[in-house]
Amino acid sequence: MRIDETLTEKAITSELAKRFRQYRISYPMTREELADKSMVSVGTIARFENGNDIGLCNFVKLMKALGIVTHFEELIINPEERPSRYLDTYKPRERASRVSEKNTEWKWGDEQ
Repeated sequence: MRIDETLTEKAITSELAKRFRQYRISYPMTREELADKSMVSVGTIARFENGNDIGLCNFVKLMKALGIVTHFEELIINPEERPSRYLDTYKPRERASRVSEKNTEWKWGDEQ
């Protein structure tokens, strides 16, 4: 299954859990071995592999234990490495702001 914006959060979580489980099995590593290496309980690993939420910190620990934490680089690209960074006029944004809507309806000068 391809993960995209059309999937629900539960479907994405289930797909990630399925992929993670397959990766762990092909490593090969048992849940107990992964628990020892990652310091995450066997029950938490089982919950995750069944598609339940385990929290981001535990997920990172599991990824590190399997040696696949570098895949996070593909998940959220570092904004400092974007091509626009190399422009002379580049200035990193410090905060987000709303885009104001401009009234494009034409009016006579005396109408307000």
